[in-house]
Amino acid sequence: MSTITQLSTLSGEYVLDAAHTRIGFVAKHTMASKVPGKFEEFEGGAQLDGGHPEGSSAWLSVRAQSLTTGNPQRDELLRGKFLDTGTHPALTFTTTRVKQVDATHFKVTGGLTVRGHTQQVTLDVELTGGETDPQGRYLVGFKGRALINRNDWDVNWNATTTALVSPKVRLEFDAVAVRQA
Repeated sequence: MSTITQLSTLSGEYVLDAAHTRIGFVAKHTMASKVPGKFEEFEGGAQLDGGHPEGSSAWLSVRAQSLTTGNPQRDELLRGKFLDTGTHPALTFTTTRVKQVDATHFKVTGGLTVRGHTQQVTLDVELTGGETDPQGRYLVGFKGRALINRNDWDVNWNATTTALVSPKVRLEFDAVAVRQA
């Protein structure tokens, strides 16, 4: 994807292209090993105001049951004991503030809801490019991350868990969104 030189060209309504978007996390497990994971099912969108980025907004809804780490036993434990997907089927994020840092970097703050608890999170977001694809659709790319403490959302199982899994979890995404006509 090419680099955007004029933010004003981005203005419009967008939806996530799920086939070209990755929403994931990394958690440190016992001493030094890191466990990466991702969510397979989600939907989201954005209203971008290229002339005034602070007027932009975005939303995301993730199906919690779609979590995968590549280990079925661990996945079931995370879905059941940690995320309680039977009671809380979705994780959501809705922006409350966008602050432009430089030409391609932004601080995006919003409410992250997990297990029925909403906390404010600020994502470091980078605009990675924009272009028209062969089908004539305008695409924009973003990547970002945030470090959170899972205990702020009561994402914990028992006292042993605290010793085995770090409370710090890095959320990360690499997203492509399609401008709507």
